[in-house]
This record gives sequence, structure tokens and C-alpha cells, in this order.
Amino acid sequence: MANPLRAELPFLGREYPKGADYFRDRLRAAFAKNKDVNDPEKIKELISRGGFVVKELEALHYLRKYRALKKRYYETE
Repeated sequence: MANPLRAELPFLGREYPKGADYFRDRLRAAFAKNKDVNDPEKIKELISRGGFVVKELEALHYLRKYRALKKRYYETE
């Protein structure tokens, strides 16, 4: 079974605040650390944690976008 997070996470990490290289290294380390996990329950737990990370990265992206729009169209106080 292919993991869709494996393709989605590097794409979302391109605009990570600490940089894409930092994110890619951390992501690679996380996958390498868990490469020997065989327990189906543990695998489901790890995939759900990856889903949480995806949601957090999306929230960071939308927050950055919102701040840029707010800065562009509203006066600073």
C-alpha cells in the first residue's frame, strides 16, 4: 500500500519557515526512524500523525497568505 503522505509532505514543506532543506532532513529522518515498524496499529498511528502534520503545514500556509493580504490592503496600526 502506497502512502500518499510520502508525496504530499515534501511538497508542503517547500515553504516551511525554517527552510525546505531543514524540513526535508527532518522528514527523511522520521521516515528512516520508522522504516522497520510492522505493527498495523502503530502504522495507522504514524499515518494519522502525518495527516496532522499536513494540516499544520496547510494552516501555516494560510496564515502566511492571510498576513500578506492584510499587510497589503490594510493600514498598520
